[in-house]
Amino acid sequence: MDNNSILLIDPTFDPASASACNLLVKVGLDNFSYAIINKETKQVNAIFDEQECENGAQKFAERLKTDSYLKLPYQQVKFAIHTENTIAIPNDLFNEKDLESHSQFFTEAHAGNLYSQAQNHFGFTTIFTLPKATDETLGEFTNGRKFEQNAGLLSLAEKLEATTLVLDFTVASFNVLFIKNQQVVFQQCYEIENVEEFNYYILLIINQLNINLKETALNISGIINEGDEKYNCLLKYFSKADFIAIANDLNQEVLDDMPAHYYSSLLALDQCV
Repeated sequence: MDNNSILLIDPTFDPASASACNLLVKVGLDNFSYAIINKETKQVNAIFDEQECENGAQKFAERLKTDSYLKLPYQQVKFAIHTENTIAIPNDLFNEKDLESHSQFFTEAHAGNLYSQAQNHFGFTTIFTLPKATDETLGEFTNGRKFEQNAGLLSLAEKLEATTLVLDFTVASFNVLFIKNQQVVFQQCYEIENVEEFNYYILLIINQLNINLKETALNISGIINEGDEKYNCLLKYFSKADFIAIANDLNQEVLDDMPAHYYSSLLALDQCV
């Protein structure tokens, strides 16, 4: 492991049990992580995380060549991938038979596969494409299910208050969800170099979305800690910040030495269908 990555493995994990396990992979702008979950014992067998990558997708492709845990014959593999080409379509406007008609709203032109991901709790469907190189990399996973990067975070948000700002952090970026009256009003990913830039984006979000600070809950997950610069910055505007710990019956002993909220959105990917 280098200074930016960790690998936590349950010493009792037997690679021969992979057929009873799910592999969860999250590829962000600047990070790459994965988890191995035994679906029979409900145990988190492994967590790998690499932060501050120049390119998360490239780092995943590189590690796929050397990491034997990524090559095991899993029961199911789920990928949550950052992409610029993503759009949320209200279900009453969604045309399942003609996904291509929605692609005109993408940020970039595309020539690859189109994917859809239903968010029935919030009443919309995400349409997205992946960078060609990433799509080709994932092609070797015949049992792979592809999701947009925020899939796990949206799953967590289903159980939160009616009006809430949800922030999920890496070391150098953060994902945002703003939910009002059980509707996703806004979602975005921002890269940040320092706390001043983070402060700018938080103020921009508050002002542009007309967020009522007294009536909006703040929920945070990922690589952030109570008392650090980003946390203290948030408390300039919100009265409190609640950490999101995944609510399920998973045995997470492998993470006992880590804050419970660090990998909430990664582990929540297992709940996505």
